[in-house]
Amino acid sequence: MSQTDSPLLPAVEAFLRFLRVERQLSPLTQSSYHHQLQALIAMADDIKLTDWAQLDAAKVRMLTARSKRAGLGASSLALRLSALRSFLDWQVHQGVLQANPAKGISTPRAPRHLPKNIDVDEVGQLLNIDLNDPLAVRDRAMLEVMYGAGLRLSELVGINLGHVDLPSGEIWVMGKGSKERKLPIGRTAVTWLENWLALRDLFGPEDDAMFLSNQGRRISTRNVQKRFAEWGVKQGVNSHIHPHKLRHSFATHVLESSGDLRAVQELLGHANLSTTQIYTHLDFQHLASVYDAAHPRAKRGKT
Repeated sequence: MSQTDSPLLPAVEAFLRFLRVERQLSPLTQSSYHHQLQALIAMADDIKLTDWAQLDAAKVRMLTARSKRAGLGASSLALRLSALRSFLDWQVHQGVLQANPAKGISTPRAPRHLPKNIDVDEVGQLLNIDLNDPLAVRDRAMLEVMYGAGLRLSELVGINLGHVDLPSGEIWVMGKGSKERKLPIGRTAVTWLENWLALRDLFGPEDDAMFLSNQGRRISTRNVQKRFAEWGVKQGVNSHIHPHKLRHSFATHVLESSGDLRAVQELLGHANLSTTQIYTHLDFQHLASVYDAAHPRAKRGKT
């Protein structure tokens, strides 16, 4: 049976409409849910699943095992199971199911990778841009704001003109879960925002987005990623430059200088302190390397 003929499909389509209309999730998130649930429908015949009401914990484990055999890693398995849980929770809320059979089903824990950052000298090298055209000024302003406030990529492209108070050096952003926060951005970022605003009208803006593409529309996340990577190459920075690397660098540098984990949590907009604590491991790596090089009892190869 093809996926388009599957009796499981109408409920999934209704759920995706709910995500789009009621939850108003981003297109990227909607696409992720769609992909994961379609993949599960594709495996339904193998476990003789023709109705979501037939799904129990044993069948959820079978779907998880088949996904793993298909080559999914721990993080991809967790994403698929999360999509299924959300869909089944919605089914329970709709009164179609009495309970969610995917709750309590765990996937292998993904290895925790430490975020990569660039050091302060490399940040200076990256930001020393030859400002020979308005787009270069715009990119310098975006880089300065991203590093100056530790923003997420979605937060950066979502900034409107009214979200910035230049005299006070503050910026308002909408973070994950529609949580608002006001952040300081620093004098350098303010200066480059002023430089960009002096040129912004050259693009014939159609809306109140702070950062525009050369067509005069709000710049896309993909365009920002592309431009940041290109500047990393042009400026001769050794590592690949992407928006999250600047956010990680902001967090690491502020923590190294202040030691105030709680303040870094607030600046990054993390709901849980445990998410921010990963940066303490980065800081410890630096301290450990200094210790190994400096402490008489730690130096290698000496008696």
